[in-house]
Amino acid sequence: MPNNTSKAGTRPPIVAVVGHIDHGKSTLLDYIRSTNVVDGEAGGITQHLSAYQAVHENAQGRHAITFLDTPGHAAFVGMRSRGLEVADVAILVVSAEEGIKPQTVEALDLIKSAEIPYVIAFTKIDKPGANLERAKLSMLEHQVFIEGMGGDVPWVGVSSKSGEGIPELLDLILLAAELEDIKADASLPGRGLIIEAHTESKRGNTAMLIVLDGTVHSGTYVVAGECVAPVRIMENFKGLPIKEAGPSSPIRIVGFSPLPTVGTQFEVVANKKEAEARAQAAKLTSLPRHSAASSTTRSEADVSLAAHLVIPLIIKTDVAGTGEAVVHELAKLPRHDNLEVRVVARSVGAITESDIKMLAGSSTPGLVVGFNVKVEAAARELAERQGVTVNTFDIIYKLTEWLTEIIEERRPRAQVEEIKGAAKVLKFFSAQSGRVVLGARVEEGALSEGTEVRLMRRDDEIGRGKIVSLQTGKTQTKKVEAGVEFGAMLKTEVLVAAGDRIEAVAIVIK
Repeated sequence: MPNNTSKAGTRPPIVAVVGHIDHGKSTLLDYIRSTNVVDGEAGGITQHLSAYQAVHENAQGRHAITFLDTPGHAAFVGMRSRGLEVADVAILVVSAEEGIKPQTVEALDLIKSAEIPYVIAFTKIDKPGANLERAKLSMLEHQVFIEGMGGDVPWVGVSSKSGEGIPELLDLILLAAELEDIKADASLPGRGLIIEAHTESKRGNTAMLIVLDGTVHSGTYVVAGECVAPVRIMENFKGLPIKEAGPSSPIRIVGFSPLPTVGTQFEVVANKKEAEARAQAAKLTSLPRHSAASSTTRSEADVSLAAHLVIPLIIKTDVAGTGEAVVHELAKLPRHDNLEVRVVARSVGAITESDIKMLAGSSTPGLVVGFNVKVEAAARELAERQGVTVNTFDIIYKLTEWLTEIIEERRPRAQVEEIKGAAKVLKFFSAQSGRVVLGARVEEGALSEGTEVRLMRRDDEIGRGKIVSLQTGKTQTKKVEAGVEFGAMLKTEVLVAAGDRIEAVAIVIK
């Protein structure tokens, strides 16, 4: 990949592509790098933070640009924030069909927080429903003042199908980067940020890194907090083995111990001894971290003594960033005073027997959800025996929908009496053999033959009964409604009196 040759000491710009879900971020990148990531993403939704490099050639020469493709779904705010943290420039993607949307606003806020320049790409200008002027006006409604409409935010309309506007977009990115005067020194040891991490069954702990300065050489060691990896297996964004990676390079390194936390800064050192010393120093100086996984130390007694039902949940994902997204989605689940979904562990990798055993002693049947991971056969068999529910997903909102259904099914139900109708007793006629005859007027709702009633005197319940028959005038009826005077026979042992209240009640499960 050629370096940006415009100035000595500069590095290729790192560009974060952000915006609302389904506004065309990934298809825009598809055109730029002439590949297709969408076909490999479930449901056509980008659910990982991915990094790529492309070359743009203009009158000034050939320029490398690093792109970060971030998910648009609301759950992946952590990934979007992490992408903008390392970016020099952002592309805010806005559909020319729909204009600004909720995640557009959120992405814009993240850009402002990152304090980096940005360019607006109005996508889908080739679609029949595209209305570029309307989309531009939607930006003004949210106080985004673009060029030509009272502001200085650059923009361009693009088509990811024909490529219209894309050269101009790349020129705007390079111009914004040039104004930022991005510097790097390739002679220094590499440093940068962990942007994704996961565990591969055959290769072990693997992480994606962005080199912000210096160079990562084969034979050195990468230190990320308490985690260390020898640089033996290093790949570029295409998955091809490489021996060195300079500034702005997205790379994949295999062999971390343990799996690094996404968002952690990394540095390169010359040998294993120095790497282990720095990792140990980081371990000693780090504060105790509370995470979802740390709650596994809670005793099951804590759960059983709780005033409400607690459903223990284990989350297993293909990459660490997706675990963040799942936890983010949990915050959206319906809230119930008498039920809590508690994350007791969160990690990457397949669902194993160990995960099921962790929940086996729970007083409440637990849940294990997996995202883009497999369930080992032994784990599935044990789950069936232990009554642990296991389910896997490849689209984030499907997982949320399923959890919502589970909560609704499992939440404790309360039997509540609801008043369906009430009447005031006007006159007591007779009582014989557990039957009471009276006259009354319906004050609210309705009373029906066969309905259970409670008999109230002032604010106190004096007994219960059942409506045997109803009569209005001289006509038998099945039901009387508000405002109607009626005669009734009740099955009850209570002697009612004028002024008492008859309340028709029904047991409702809530």
